[in-house]
Amino acid sequence: MPDSGGLAGPLPRFADLTTMRVGGLPARLLSPATEQELVDAALTTWGSGDEWMLLGGGSNTVVSDDGFDGTVIRVLTRGVTVLEPGVGNAVAADRVRLRVQAGESWDDLVAHTVARGWSGLEALSGIPGSTGAAPVQNIGAYGQELSDSLVAIDFLDYETGIRHRIEAAELELGYRTSALKQGRRGLVLVVELELHDTQAEASVLGSALSQPVAYPQLAGALGVQVGDRVPLGVLRASVLALRGAKGMVLDAGDPDTNSAGSFFTNPIVSLAFSRTMPDAAPRWPLSDPELPDRVIPLDEYYGVGPIEDATPVRLVKLSAAWLIENSGISRGFRLPGSRAAISSKHTLALTNTGGATADEIGQLARFVQGRVQSEFGVILQPEPMLVGLSL
Repeated sequence: MPDSGGLAGPLPRFADLTTMRVGGLPARLLSPATEQELVDAALTTWGSGDEWMLLGGGSNTVVSDDGFDGTVIRVLTRGVTVLEPGVGNAVAADRVRLRVQAGESWDDLVAHTVARGWSGLEALSGIPGSTGAAPVQNIGAYGQELSDSLVAIDFLDYETGIRHRIEAAELELGYRTSALKQGRRGLVLVVELELHDTQAEASVLGSALSQPVAYPQLAGALGVQVGDRVPLGVLRASVLALRGAKGMVLDAGDPDTNSAGSFFTNPIVSLAFSRTMPDAAPRWPLSDPELPDRVIPLDEYYGVGPIEDATPVRLVKLSAAWLIENSGISRGFRLPGSRAAISSKHTLALTNTGGATADEIGQLARFVQGRVQSEFGVILQPEPMLVGLSL
């Protein structure tokens, strides 16, 4: 297994391994390229007691200038396998099931499925990073989420060292979150997806069509109505164009893409709190009310539930980009003397304009948080994984 922690050569900095292009050195770097090498690397590292972290495409990770004093397992496994229908894989005639290695490039996977007329991932075109990271964040864009197509993952559990198949329903997938992001430690080895095979209908309709367009901005760009279907390749091209206009498609010639994509998640607040926002603030009601947390004195709790008088809390998603822009921070903004800036194309992205440090990225992120909190009482939460940095 390639190991850059010994005498094989100098270690790369995180600035060379992540799309934000900041960060110091890892103490040790392993680069497993096969599934078995990946399992062996993880078990050996975990058994050593060394601090460890996983790294895929580096598009959702920001590491401090001090680097990481432990072992980095850089997942380089590749491969997409189509499962044949059979026992335990009772797939309908118009569906196709794939098993994808964790290190496979996400956008390469999307391009692969679109080229073969398999719909379900097309609106997720252009998202950087690796497939194994996709269920951790439950990636989503333009009305599609990974959870729409995810069947299960193969997971190597840190606590037990045992490989498990975890069904999608057990992953507690939500808006940019999952049980994996919330503390279940381990390693995604394989991602299993089920997509719509458009081959039969394409022979009648003349084209492989996308899933129904679910996002107004995308529908507008395509010149169709929400709910319409369009050729898969057309939808992918439109998504790539929309993302590119926001600096959200990796491009060596565009410094705005030296970023971790959307740096903050859209805040989820109660309906009551959302009513304190200005009328112009965009908001999207969420369909599933959640019960609030409640502290019950021990002498009042008898071990039964649910609590009869608990009422669901209606939740609303706000636009982090709108909050940032309307807190007085414009596109291209930077702190005096800093090489970190708000993207010139999209206020939700923090960018490295050239030679920025992780500390400068952190300073700008904290400034944005402070302005939004001061203006609207909302504390924005970072979307990327921060290593050695705190906001």
